[in-house]
Amino acid sequence: MAQKFEKESVNTIRTLSIDAIDKANSGHPGLPLGAAPMAYSLWAKHMKFNPNKPDWMDRDRFVLSAGHGSALLYSVLHLCGYDLSIDDLKNFRQWNSKTPGHPEFGHTAGVETTTGPLGQGAANAVGMAIAEKMLANKFNTSDIELIDHHTYCFVGDGCLMEGISSEAASIAGYMKLGKLVMLYDSNDISLDGPTDLTFTEDVRKRYESYGWHVLQVDDGDNDIDGIAEAISIAKKVTDKPSMIIIKTTIGYGSPNQGSEKTHGAPLGVEGSSFTKKSLGMDPDKTFYVSEEVKNNFKNIIGSAVSVWEAWSKKKDEYTSKYPELNKELNDFIELKLPENWVEALPKFEVGTSMATRVSNHTVMNAVGNKLPWLVGGDADLSCSTKIFLKDGGYFDGIVQDGRNIRMGVREHAMAGIANGISFHGSLRPFTSTFFSFVDYMRPSIRLAALCKIPVIYIYTHDSIAVGEDGPTHQPVEQLMSVRSMPDIKVIRPGDANEVSVAWKYMMENADTPYVLVLSRQNLVTVDREKYGCALGLEKGAYVVADSENPVSVIFAAGSEVNLAIDVYEKLKTEGINTKVVSIPSWEIFEEQDDEYKNSVLSSEISKRVSIEAGVTFGWSKFTGLNGLNIGVDKFGSSAPGNVVMDEYGFSVEKVSNRIKEYLK
Repeated sequence: MAQKFEKESVNTIRTLSIDAIDKANSGHPGLPLGAAPMAYSLWAKHMKFNPNKPDWMDRDRFVLSAGHGSALLYSVLHLCGYDLSIDDLKNFRQWNSKTPGHPEFGHTAGVETTTGPLGQGAANAVGMAIAEKMLANKFNTSDIELIDHHTYCFVGDGCLMEGISSEAASIAGYMKLGKLVMLYDSNDISLDGPTDLTFTEDVRKRYESYGWHVLQVDDGDNDIDGIAEAISIAKKVTDKPSMIIIKTTIGYGSPNQGSEKTHGAPLGVEGSSFTKKSLGMDPDKTFYVSEEVKNNFKNIIGSAVSVWEAWSKKKDEYTSKYPELNKELNDFIELKLPENWVEALPKFEVGTSMATRVSNHTVMNAVGNKLPWLVGGDADLSCSTKIFLKDGGYFDGIVQDGRNIRMGVREHAMAGIANGISFHGSLRPFTSTFFSFVDYMRPSIRLAALCKIPVIYIYTHDSIAVGEDGPTHQPVEQLMSVRSMPDIKVIRPGDANEVSVAWKYMMENADTPYVLVLSRQNLVTVDREKYGCALGLEKGAYVVADSENPVSVIFAAGSEVNLAIDVYEKLKTEGINTKVVSIPSWEIFEEQDDEYKNSVLSSEISKRVSIEAGVTFGWSKFTGLNGLNIGVDKFGSSAPGNVVMDEYGFSVEKVSNRIKEYLK
């Protein structure tokens, strides 16, 4: 039976949360009031953590997928000794505070991932569990288990309605991720009302069908020991992920408990006073923590730190006994680039014709052979995208030490899982699918950009040149749409050597996510003795071809660089001098100084042309209001790729004629 000080500790989590929400006059009190016993049972009786070492590699990971309940997390982190003061709780949802409306990775100590869009945390947690298993299988020895932690994920009804959580749960069950424990705050209420308005499925049966171990606690409002015992049972099941269905009352103790009215509105003075009285707390005290509760959490912290101290001694033993393995582990933690690794990057012969998806396979395998912390997944398309580490083995439900992760046809979960691997640390993930499916992944990519984590999203089949599969598989608007996203870098290489430089750049700049866009069709490897050096990609844009007194600047990216060079040569034979600029990454180019940008853009030349097999929207940034933007402002067509390109005007003859008409 829970002790009196434990019940008071739970209620302190509740009252700190509602006080923060009331002071902000904004927030979601329903979840903290209902889920506080879950949080306490986990953090007080199971979590491996050290508030003084929030980045400790073997800590348990806690993911609040229902990120609107952030006040709960902040209250727990404060009580558990993290760098989060009472004043920080008082600044909940205020400008420049440590306690934003939804948890933000890298902003608040103890926050493992940015959550808010429901279901994202569920996928992130799967990625974290995969990372733990990968690293444990690589670095643990027969006598020292240095990596041995769990991933705990709080989800609500809304999280489980989202498709991403279903995709991720299916993967987790197949992979037998026994150190993943999901705690389901099952209160049967969503924002509009009771969940039976839209959500009547049997969640237990669904998760059991995925291959999960499922338990239930009926009194989640008060049964601290029952929740703790369920977690203990879940931890003993090592061949399946576990879901604990915990029946709770949203807004427990408040005037409208059990109602959607408590979901997202502050309780106010009268409502908070009523709630505190019903919980046996002093209604006249705000942001109050009794000495008994402080002492309880002091003991909890002390026990947690002692676990870290024991691990630290184990780490010292590991360092002494396995110095080479320890060095490699440290390299993984730092994502360290070995000396002279760039010498492994392949250089492709002039005139060689290959799709950039094919040259990418060669490059990424050369990189992967040097950087063992590079891992990744595909959405059942690696045979076509060519994006896999050929000597890396596979991570699946049977063999769990490979570097390639088969995600199946689950693009959104793939992106969220890759984010989770990156959030976990010590591995750098990539994903792959066709570019037209980037739209299935966009919410996860957006969160990666928001968090500045270095996931590499690789896309092939980049334009209408895909051909016979037709408009459903021919990306048109996708390229510009991802370019419009803040804090992400999009790279669309123009030939095999630009692909090689792209990987050099991405590995040396691990402070942002990347979208790498590759062709299905063959591209001729540019003669770099005659034209600009591919290393120019590292500045985002560079001059590929120039001539004396050019009358026009031609901008191109990706597969259209070949076309632009051919057009340049044709116009030259006709006495028309132009300048060709390859611009594989708008974002990298934007970071360059004005002097360099001006030297590339040649703003003194008024006649400006862009060539790209996608929407023309956005190209006026470089060509101006009177520029000629040659692109595709409609959906594609089904026919052989070369035919589609020609019919849409992407041939040397047709582009040259349009430019000549424009120059008149």
